Amino acid sequence: MLHLWGGGEACSHLSEEERQVIRIEIGNGTIICGIVLMLGRNASTVGREIKRDTWFSSNENESCRPYRPKRLKTGPWTGRYYIPGPAQRKTGRRRAKPRKRYHLSCERLWARVAERLRRGPPPIIGGRLRVLFPDDSAMRVCPQTVYRWIHADRHRRERRSRCLPRGHGRRRRRGGGRTSRFPIPGLVPISERPPEAGDRSGFGHWEADGVIGAGCNPHTEVERKTRFLMAGIVPGKTAGESVGAQPAMFSPLPAGARVSVTHDNGTEFARHTRLRDGPGMDTYFADPYSSRRRGSNENRNGMIRRYPPKRGEIRMGMAGELREIVDEADNRPMRVLDYRTPAEAFADELLELQDQQGVLHL
Repeated sequence: MLHLWGGGEACSHLSEEERQVIRIEIGNGTIICGIVLMLGRNASTVGREIKRDTWFSSNENESCRPYRPKRLKTGPWTGRYYIPGPAQRKTGRRRAKPRKRYHLSCERLWARVAERLRRGPPPIIGGRLRVLFPDDSAMRVCPQTVYRWIHADRHRRERRSRCLPRGHGRRRRRGGGRTSRFPIPGLVPISERPPEAGDRSGFGHWEADGVIGAGCNPHTEVERKTRFLMAGIVPGKTAGESVGAQPAMFSPLPAGARVSVTHDNGTEFARHTRLRDGPGMDTYFADPYSSRRRGSNENRNGMIRRYPPKRGEIRMGMAGELREIVDEADNRPMRVLDYRTPAEAFADELLELQDQQGVLHL
């Protein structure tokens, strides 16, 4: 068997001789796998070349067209033709076009990114580079570019992924997986949640979830408008234990500060009707595998997991450590709050709520 790809210096582009072989073998009716074995090329390379530069002739007006009309099934000019000369010229024109430079091919930029990965996540790195180099367009990087660059190479991924906020060794796609077979009684979908809860204009709408750990599970509640975090350790992940912790967390708050709560689809929230009967809160459930609909809670859970790892042991006696983590999160300024802390924003909302109630009583 003839192998045109044996020996010599490797080239990433098809040569004109290889294109001549493709033309001959297409005329002989050889399938793509056979052409791949002859050329020693990747199947995607050969398949993409044939798809891109093959013409289907039409006898409708005695001219060649890059498609086959649906109404034309037979005739003397209905074959498939691959012409290597025009294909080679088109390749030359494509290669001559200027291309945008790959961002992280700049050694100076990547040196800065690698240095700052130890001190902050990719979104912070991109913003900080704009501050440090306001007039240097080469020192710009998108967070997704940093993530892709880290996960594109195995050695880089092993070294750098541990510096990421979640520490994932691979990128995760959205959606997928199976939903729970256990039907949650009285489930109200997130689509029926009031608009003021969805756009964060209203106060008192919360997001609930649990931080998975070995031994026991911290239960977290995040107020959507102010990003204020509350957390408590529960012994397990049963419905009674998870929902049983919520009334104790919400009871000290006034009624205007506990309007609704949005859960995920975990079975630990199957007894959510206790919140309706007790604190009088409306309960909603996000769509399956749509954690982005509860982004504030997922963000705060990620902050908690930076201290004890996701599979690390969390004991009932760690309430003090958890309290310190929550205090740090609630007292960290946030840009979305005009650089106020969640604790300050939550206190302001409580004062405004108290003033409104005082006016109503008058």
